[in-house]
Amino acid sequence: MIAVLADASLPPLRGSQLFSTQFDFVPVAMVLIALVAYLWGVKRVNQRQPRHQWSGVKTAAFIGGLVSTGIGIFSFIGVYDGELFWDHMVQHLILIMVAAPLFALGSPIDLAWRATTGTPHVVVTEILRSRVAKVLGHPGVAFCLYAVMIPLTHLTVWYNYTLEHESVHNAEHLVFLGVGYLFWRQIFGSDPNCYRMHPILQFGYLFLAIPIDTFTGLSLDQAVHEMFPAYYALHRTWGPSLVDDLHIGGVIMWVGGDTLMLWPMIPIAIRWLHLEERRAIRADRLLDQQEAEAAATATSAAAAAAAAATAAATTAGTGALPGT
Repeated sequence: MIAVLADASLPPLRGSQLFSTQFDFVPVAMVLIALVAYLWGVKRVNQRQPRHQWSGVKTAAFIGGLVSTGIGIFSFIGVYDGELFWDHMVQHLILIMVAAPLFALGSPIDLAWRATTGTPHVVVTEILRSRVAKVLGHPGVAFCLYAVMIPLTHLTVWYNYTLEHESVHNAEHLVFLGVGYLFWRQIFGSDPNCYRMHPILQFGYLFLAIPIDTFTGLSLDQAVHEMFPAYYALHRTWGPSLVDDLHIGGVIMWVGGDTLMLWPMIPIAIRWLHLEERRAIRADRLLDQQEAEAAATATSAAAAAAAAATAAATTAGTGALPGT
C-alpha cells in the first residue's frame, strides 16, 4: 500500500496501517545509487588488493545504514512523520543515531580512496587534503554542528516550517545523515582524518553530547501547549492529544537519544582499558629489560673485578718466589 500525505488526517496508526509505505523517486534513487556505488567500490578494492580485501563488517554496516534509512523514510514511520510528532521523533533518531553511525562504520570515503585510480584518485586525495575537509573532520566542528542541529530542528519554528514544506522536510533528512555522519566518524570507521582522538577523549565526546538530547527532550516533555501550529491544520481525531503527542516525542528524544548515545561508550571504555593494559605490558617489558641489562652489567663488573683480583694475586705470588 502506498500512502500519500495530505492535508486531511491519515487513518489511525494501527493494524494494516503499520504496513503502509511511501516510495518517492528521488530518495529511492539515492539509496539505490549509494548501494550500487558502494558495492562497486568493494569489488574494485578486492580485485586490486586481493591480500587486503575490504572488510565484510564495513560492508554490512553500510548496507545496514541504507536499510535503516529506508525504514525511517519508506515505512509507516515515513508515512506518518507529518501526522504524529512522536513518529517524527522516532524517524529522526533512526537517521541520526542508527543510520549515521552505521554509515560512519562503513567508511565510504576510505573505500572511495582505495577503489579509485588515476585522476579520480588524485581528486579524492586533494579533497581529503583540502581545508574544508580538515575543518569538517575536526571533532570540535562535528560536535558543535550536532549541538546546534538537535535543538534547532526540534525546538524552533524550523520544525513547523518543515511540516509545511515537504521538500524542505526531505532535505532535512540529508542534513541529519550528513551531520550525524560527521559526528559519528569521530568514533567509528577508518575514513581518512587528520584528527584521531584517544579513547578517553572519545568517551568524553559522547558524554558531553548526552545533555543535548536530554535538554531537547525535557523541553518538549514540559511544554504546556502545542509548539507547532501546523499540526492544528491536520484535524486529527485519533491518537494522543497534540500536547500529549509532544510529550511522548520529548520522552523518546530524552530516553531514546540518551540510550543510543550511551551504548557506544561501552566498547570505547573497553578499548580504553585494553590500550592501558597494552601500555602497562610494554612498561613492564621495558622495566624487565632495564633490570636485565643492569644485572648483566653488574655481573660483568663483578667478573672483571674477580679477574683483576686473581691477576693481582697471581702477580703477588710470582714476586714471592726466589729469583734466579
